[in-house]
Amino acid sequence: MSVLVVGISHKSAPVDLLEKLALDGEGATKLIQDVMGGEHVSEATAIVTCNRLEVYAEVDRFHGSVEDLSGLLVARAEQSTEALLPHLYVHYDEGAVSHLFQVAAGLDSMVVGEGQILGQTREALRVGQEHGTVGPALNTLFQQALRVGKRAHAETDIDRAAPSLVTAALERSSVPVDGATALVIGAGAMASLAVAHLSRNGAASISVLNRTAARAERLALEYAATSVPLEQLVDQLATADIVISCTGAPEPLVRLADVVTARGSSDRPLSVIDLALPHDVDPSLADLPGVELINLAGLADELRGLEATAGVDDVRTIVGQEISAFLAVRRQASVTPTVVALRSMATAVVDTEMERLATRLPGLDEATRAEVLHTVRRVADKLLHEPTVRVKELADAEPAVSYTAALAELFRLDTDAVDAISRAEGGQS
Repeated sequence: MSVLVVGISHKSAPVDLLEKLALDGEGATKLIQDVMGGEHVSEATAIVTCNRLEVYAEVDRFHGSVEDLSGLLVARAEQSTEALLPHLYVHYDEGAVSHLFQVAAGLDSMVVGEGQILGQTREALRVGQEHGTVGPALNTLFQQALRVGKRAHAETDIDRAAPSLVTAALERSSVPVDGATALVIGAGAMASLAVAHLSRNGAASISVLNRTAARAERLALEYAATSVPLEQLVDQLATADIVISCTGAPEPLVRLADVVTARGSSDRPLSVIDLALPHDVDPSLADLPGVELINLAGLADELRGLEATAGVDDVRTIVGQEISAFLAVRRQASVTPTVVALRSMATAVVDTEMERLATRLPGLDEATRAEVLHTVRRVADKLLHEPTVRVKELADAEPAVSYTAALAELFRLDTDAVDAISRAEGGQS
């Protein structure tokens, strides 16, 4: 079994295509369940963000699994296979491990080094665990990826170099946060970052609007902001200097007609930041006098090719170390079932020969029999010691599949026994 990743992100596709694949929590769960329905899949989960959709699956076959997972994404995008496939990417086995570690450390983010992806990776693990689609393989992989991400932020200066999308958008805005009247639509992780940034940087007032009033109230209370019913959006637009929307609602919440009504004849500058997929803001707002529209498409164009310098090289070093360590442990683990099966076979041979000895020498006293048994076991252990130590050393240096297969073939090990030990080892991890 090996890990397969099939995904699409800001690096491989334009924002308008990512928008067609945007999923809410229920949609992500449905996708994971559909993946689990695949013939070759034993475990699955998905990382879902505003600029990334990646399916992670433990599979027993590469080609059939790639076709199945790609087909599910094509169906959700409602695009032709030819239109979507060039924008999908695939990582398999060691490549999948490397990719996830880079994602969790923020090296693959639109804003390199941003920390929000760590929470989104944790959410992918939680959802998979909650629905029983994450087993030993993905649990181990994602737990290690989270440790890599935490280490990247704890041991380097990447946090100082990497703002969030919220920070990047507000830095691009021509309306200063200090003294501004701000409006935040949404109450999720991105909205929380927006309210926190606005509060820290001196916004005069912050109003939080959300379909679920209780969530808006909790977020507003945390930052001494004001919770306002979503139905009062037009009234709030009339006095706002900065609007940040990040709900991902099926239809735009900030409509052209509402903004025109709210502003009247005012030419007061208004900065509208849309960080949602699908977009929350009518794109035609950009044509209104005095209105500045900043969205993910524009941010992607601006941030593409840019990379924070402080800490990035250090993070890459950490990720490289962690990838090597993880793969070495995994290769060692792949050898263990064969070694255990080999030693079990040797024990069975010793037991069989001791039974034959007891039949041929029925008068053998217990002390002598115990000494013979001890000697035979020592001989067996010594004969097996060098090959088992050597195969583990080879596993550290390079993939061990050929060596374990050779060992099993040379000693005619029962493949069912090896597989049974593998399953037992996996259940304990």
